[in-house]
Amino acid sequence: MNNSLVFSFRKLLMAAILSVSCLLSYAQITMPKFFSDHMVLKSDTTTAFWGWAERGQPLTVKASWMQDTIKTKVSGTARWKIDLPTAKAGGPYQITIICSRDTLTLSDVLLGEVWICSGQSNMQRSAAHKLPQMLDVLHGPFNNAIRILNVRNIASETPQDNIYDQWQTCDAASLRPFSAIAYFFAEKLNQTIHVPVGVINASWGGTCAEVWLPAGEVLTDSFLAAKSKLQKVAPAKPNIPGQAWNSMIYPFIGYGITGALWYQGENNTVSWDGYAKLFSTLIGSWRKKWNRDFPFYFAQIAPYNYKNKGIQRGALVREAQNQVATSVKDAHMVLTSDLVNNINDIHPILKKEVALRLADLALVNIYHASDKNPYSPILKDYKIEEGKVIISFYYMDGERLEVKGGDKIDGLFIAGKDRKFLPAQYKIDGNKLIVYNSSISKPVSVRYAFSDTTLTNLYSSNGLPVSLFRLDDWNEPTK
Repeated sequence: MNNSLVFSFRKLLMAAILSVSCLLSYAQITMPKFFSDHMVLKSDTTTAFWGWAERGQPLTVKASWMQDTIKTKVSGTARWKIDLPTAKAGGPYQITIICSRDTLTLSDVLLGEVWICSGQSNMQRSAAHKLPQMLDVLHGPFNNAIRILNVRNIASETPQDNIYDQWQTCDAASLRPFSAIAYFFAEKLNQTIHVPVGVINASWGGTCAEVWLPAGEVLTDSFLAAKSKLQKVAPAKPNIPGQAWNSMIYPFIGYGITGALWYQGENNTVSWDGYAKLFSTLIGSWRKKWNRDFPFYFAQIAPYNYKNKGIQRGALVREAQNQVATSVKDAHMVLTSDLVNNINDIHPILKKEVALRLADLALVNIYHASDKNPYSPILKDYKIEEGKVIISFYYMDGERLEVKGGDKIDGLFIAGKDRKFLPAQYKIDGNKLIVYNSSISKPVSVRYAFSDTTLTNLYSSNGLPVSLFRLDDWNEPTK
């Protein structure tokens, strides 16, 4: 064969290789990154399962827990989507997707419980922030039935179809940057109900609630839109409504989840009087997008010295969270007001205790694995009789009130119509609190722990603290 023929043959061979390569690349099956090896799919349900492939081509999905193969056809926009039935909790399993000349296999897949965990820095805090409880976890042993997905902090002005992160098994490297609350929550569930648990950490320190729901929910509401403008623009975090939602929550819509955990609110103290409406709207918008009223559990923000000289905005946000907990269905709250080691640190280190309280809510309400009362008492109503204010609380059936650390209830005050608060005396009558002061014959209001920094020491007999409260709507500080 002469040189010219060899050269022509090589050109034809190279062209053929490039042609096949382009064809295979074009036909390649692609899925959102969170459909990956090591993932957890919600068990005993039907979950959305989707991706992209060569348009117009037949596509099949085979999961090793199923006898049947699911068949569909890729749309003209190269997108495909199926409803994937899952089985009882267990695994590991394998899922195989075939389209045209391409095959994609997902391995080490578990079926179990899936929770999405969001908010700002107190949800995000990890061993990388030197949390002692989480640093201990890094020594192992590691639980292969817990899987984690850490969503990186990327914001977007428009809704995104994908993320950059995949599911991981637990080891020292993967757990170091992962949310302590999310991990300890998963650990408690797994130890109690003995099924695989997957937790998705989609949190971002310093963010306001407005960035975590669809922008239209804020901007089309004149009240919420005005409150959102109080947020200061900062170079290291998103501040525009919808920006974290678009890139860190929206891509997961349809992925089967059991529920959501939330720890946020410190950054909304600037707009405290809009937080109850904003947070309720956020919960409703997430549920609407998933088309399911899934459980939504959240942590009340902790006492912290915001250095407010007048109005106690931290206390007012906690009061707003009380309102959400008593008005939104299946939105339950845990307290952190007795878990603070330093009121000058906005990041309390006792994250495991917060996680265990959140887990108790799930174990009682969803998994029916405990008969413990998992709720902190929240103000219900009151009446005034003969100079005494008799106060009752939600979630106190069968419980009694207790004071820890002495006989004094810290932060308990009473006032008459002059709005001058005095330290209050009290009596406990089972699950009711009777408050009075001999100097005030006609009391008008009682406040308990209603400041930015007061740590709580009034408890229910279930071991959980009573939430702060006030019987007035005066915005001046207690003292």
